[in-house]
Amino acid sequence: MTIREIERAAAGLRDVIHSIPVSSSKTFSDMSGAELYMKCENLQKTGSFKVRGAYNKIARLAGEGVREVVASSAGNHAQGVAFASTSLGVQSTIVMPRSAPLAKAAATEGYGARVLLYGDCYDEAYSKALEIQQETGAVFVHPFNDEDVVAGQGTIALEILRDIPTVDTVIIPAGGGGLLAGMAFCIKQINPRIQVVGVQAQGADAIVRSFREKKLVATKTSTTIADGIAVRVPGDLTVGLIAQYVDEMVTVNDDEIAEAILLLLERTKMVVEPAGAASLAAAINRKLDLSGRRVVCLLSGGNIDMGFIQKIVERGLVARGRQLQFTTILPDIPGTLGHFTALLAKTGANITVLSHDRMHADLHLNETFVRVTCEVGGREHGKEVVRTLEENGYRVILD
Repeated sequence: MTIREIERAAAGLRDVIHSIPVSSSKTFSDMSGAELYMKCENLQKTGSFKVRGAYNKIARLAGEGVREVVASSAGNHAQGVAFASTSLGVQSTIVMPRSAPLAKAAATEGYGARVLLYGDCYDEAYSKALEIQQETGAVFVHPFNDEDVVAGQGTIALEILRDIPTVDTVIIPAGGGGLLAGMAFCIKQINPRIQVVGVQAQGADAIVRSFREKKLVATKTSTTIADGIAVRVPGDLTVGLIAQYVDEMVTVNDDEIAEAILLLLERTKMVVEPAGAASLAAAINRKLDLSGRRVVCLLSGGNIDMGFIQKIVERGLVARGRQLQFTTILPDIPGTLGHFTALLAKTGANITVLSHDRMHADLHLNETFVRVTCEVGGREHGKEVVRTLEENGYRVILD
């Protein structure tokens, strides 16, 4: 691959995708210790960067006379392929794992693709898509392990360097590695001094392991709220490019991702999906030293199921100490619950959810588990609430 391929991809995408300038954030600059900017691909057409690589690949195939493609995706690649195929007069079939957010499946169908839900993870959907390829003769459009796709994703780097030519560090989420590989390759061809950092979820860290062991490593499981980067087997093409052009790989946990999503909602009024927020989570949780550096975080997508946002917000509130979730055991006699809730009220905590479990195997006769979710003013207030309950004889088991 050459920088010329990325430049050709950028020219082909110029009248197709949205032009989204890099934006700054004082809040996130203060939190990270850097001069922090965001490249908001969550605002891109189809809701993510994936349209770039998909369109670049399918435009070449259409030019060669291909009229049918098949792909596998957890969601964003699906929408990119569907949009590009329909725009270019190509039929598309997309295999998505059953765990894919319903909003992504519906949007993919809305862009004109035939959607098949199969398997419990991306890799099972991938295997099914290859079966369909063999049966139908359609061309398979890989979500990351393809030079045309990698070149399309790399066009984001050209835009960042145009907007912030003096950038010091670019932080990029990684799943299968196409985005990170393409951007890292492009950045290092233009300005090798720029630091390129990849980010993965702790529960789906195949590229981090591959980077550290200097060979392709697959994981047996991928467990994370960041479905867009939950890939067990990265690509040999992408792992090779990442090993050559990426400076550092870090991980973030699901609580850190959830907190970043919540902060983006509060401070920027933007909806960013878990995979897309991983880069910001790495910066504000100081997974690497960014002090005094000019940093761009790529927010790679914004396609999140609306029903999932509430869960993310709750997880983010717990991570930030704004919400307290715990279980306690009460005597199952009249008046006990009233005394307990009155004590909570005196601490200033606001109960939002309270439930009983009288059938738990660990309970003695005349006892009940009480699970409580309450709003608190922050971590110190939460500690004060727990301390007050314990001083009054309640055993507090934090969730």
